[in-house]
Amino acid sequence: MKTKDELPDCPVATTVQLIGNKWKLLIIRNLLVRPWRFNELHKSLEGISQKVLTESLRQMEADGIITRTVYAEVPPRVEYALSELGESMRPILMSMQEWGNRYRAQMRE
Repeated sequence: MKTKDELPDCPVATTVQLIGNKWKLLIIRNLLVRPWRFNELHKSLEGISQKVLTESLRQMEADGIITRTVYAEVPPRVEYALSELGESMRPILMSMQEWGNRYRAQMRE
């Protein structure tokens, strides 16, 4: 997790720094529904490379937004889920979804 000194002074800039790219937002969108395995996420996010997905997941885990659970099975199973902190972003994404729906409806008129 980043220290207070590593974060911008502006709270909006802090949020953008943590989740402000397309892939992180879409990963969070998926994880709002349920925990996902890496290959499931990769298949569901059209256009993302394995490298970018891996980097995004590692960054979000380091920032405390997601959790990574490794199950002692053969072959090993790894699931990604939102942490409590990540779950607290639900209202943000729901607001973005509502805004996007209104915008799309307005463009159809």
